[in-house]
Amino acid sequence: MGVLARNNVKVKGQGGQPMVFSHGFGCDQNMWRFVAPEFERDYRTVLFDHVGAGGSDIAAYDRTKYGTLAGYADDVLELCRELGLEKVIFVGHSVSAMVGVLAAIQEPERFDKLVLVGPSPCYINDEGYVGGFSREDIEQLLESLDDNYLGWSSTMAPVIMGNPDRAELGEELTNSFCRTHPEIAKHFAHVTFLSDHRADLPKVRTPSLVLQCANDVIASEVVGEYVCRQLPAAELVLLKATGHCPNLSAPGETVAAMKAYLGA
Repeated sequence: MGVLARNNVKVKGQGGQPMVFSHGFGCDQNMWRFVAPEFERDYRTVLFDHVGAGGSDIAAYDRTKYGTLAGYADDVLELCRELGLEKVIFVGHSVSAMVGVLAAIQEPERFDKLVLVGPSPCYINDEGYVGGFSREDIEQLLESLDDNYLGWSSTMAPVIMGNPDRAELGEELTNSFCRTHPEIAKHFAHVTFLSDHRADLPKVRTPSLVLQCANDVIASEVVGEYVCRQLPAAELVLLKATGHCPNLSAPGETVAAMKAYLGA
C-alpha cells in the first residue's frame, strides 16, 4: 500500500504553499475540521491519519517502527516526499508537535514554519523541569489505560478537553478515543507519555509558533514557556481557550493566532 493510502491523506486548497495538519493521541484528521478549511484559500492543506487512527491502514502498524515518535516523523517525511512538498508549514497538536520537531530536525530544508499546539517534550517532572506529572502518576495512568482502555477514555477525555460546561466536546473526544484501535492506542500512549525530547528542541532551526491554552492538564503553561525558551526561534501565544484541544474548543481563536503569526 502506498503512503497516501496508508495514512489516508487528503489534499485540498487553492494555495501553493503546503500546510500539513497532524493530529494528537486518540484523534484523527477530523479534529482539524474547524481549522484547516480556514486556510484552503491561501494554502494547499494536507491532512492525514497516523497509522492506527481514523481511516489509516491498520495492517501497516509495526510496533518496532512506532516504538518511538521517530517512526511517526518518518511517515510525515514520506508523505511530504510523495507529494513533493517544500516550504511546509507543519501544524502539530499535542504529541504531534514533537513529531513535527523531529521531522524538521531530520529535513530542515523542507520546513518553513512549525505551529505547535499544546506541545510537551517530556511529561514527567525532572530536576529543574516541570512536566506536570510524577513518574508514579504516569505509571498509574498507563496501568489504568492498559486495564480498561474504554473506561479510561470515558473518564479522561472530558478532563483532557477541559471544557466541563460543554459536555459535547468531552463526548466527542471520548468517542474519538474509543474509535482508535485499542492495542495501538495503548502502545502509542506508552510511547507518548514516556518520551523525552527536551534535548531535541535546541536542534530545531525552523521558526516556530507555540500555542498554549489555559488550564491544560496535559501540557501546562509552564511547559509551553519551556518549549518556547528551548527552541532557537519561537514565539509563544497564550490563548484564552481552556483545555488541551483548542482546535475543537476554540477554533476561531486558534485560526486567528495562526494567521497573525503567518501573516495570512
